[in-house]
Amino acid sequence: MRCSEDSFRTISIADVRIDPELAATLATVADEGTLDAASRRLQVTPSAVSQRLKALEQQLGRILLVRSKPVRLTEAGESVVRLARQIALLEQDALAGVGIEEGGGGRRITVPLAVNADSLATWFLPPMARLSAVHDIDLDLHRDDQNFTARLLESGTVMAAVTSEATAVAGCTVTPLGVLEYRAMAEAAYARRWFPDGVTPGALAHAPFVDFDRRDTLQHEWLAARGVPAAGVPRHYVPASHDYALAVGLGLGWGMVPRLQEVPGLVALGGPILRVALYWQQWNLRSALLDTIASEVAGEARRVLAREP
Repeated sequence: MRCSEDSFRTISIADVRIDPELAATLATVADEGTLDAASRRLQVTPSAVSQRLKALEQQLGRILLVRSKPVRLTEAGESVVRLARQIALLEQDALAGVGIEEGGGGRRITVPLAVNADSLATWFLPPMARLSAVHDIDLDLHRDDQNFTARLLESGTVMAAVTSEATAVAGCTVTPLGVLEYRAMAEAAYARRWFPDGVTPGALAHAPFVDFDRRDTLQHEWLAARGVPAAGVPRHYVPASHDYALAVGLGLGWGMVPRLQEVPGLVALGGPILRVALYWQQWNLRSALLDTIASEVAGEARRVLAREP
């Protein structure tokens, strides 16, 4: 007989323990998206994966996973996955602490991190490459807007994130990284066509621009600073940082381009330089590996990002 979620709630917390192996299985399913894919990674049958998940849900008295394609964690499932990742991280530190060296062909740890698209395209990968050269880690980078990466921390999807949120997510620490600066740029021939008499509000109301996606507000903020409502202005959506800069460089429209990513042949349209402050948020754990990652990221940020005024 199938148990309802209401019947799950009768279990007392005093009777509950979370089996680390079962929690790790749930995390693997969440990462892979399906039970079949998780079974291949874990090298067990899909039936065994399903039985582990069922056992964990029965132990905790909670539904942890919506078995859609891809699967979706419930709020309770997110908490268990966060625990599984923390256990894996602490185990890695403990193995190093007892003298089991990295680089010896031992078990590798997956480190999920969230980063905004523009940081990923400009400055974030060099420190990741340096880290992977000396640590047995597999990086799992999740790309999202800097205003939304903190949500991936809350859900337990990632261990740390580059975010624009200065307020720490519950259970996390926050460190300022620096400022990513954006200028309104356009290809020269585009600028001559659309702004023959200068970059005026009237011209901006008709000149098409390039939006990253429907959550990107940088172009809208720049237009507002020039006294132009963004609603009704023609726009193209190009949801990838490299392709976005390429689209501006090809004259598809004007756009806000990071100073670290400026394309040859672009001309500045003037107006305000938009500054997006970035922060590093990570789980508040005593983890040598996570602290090493944070230090490498912060060091790169000091070298390339602008400072707060």
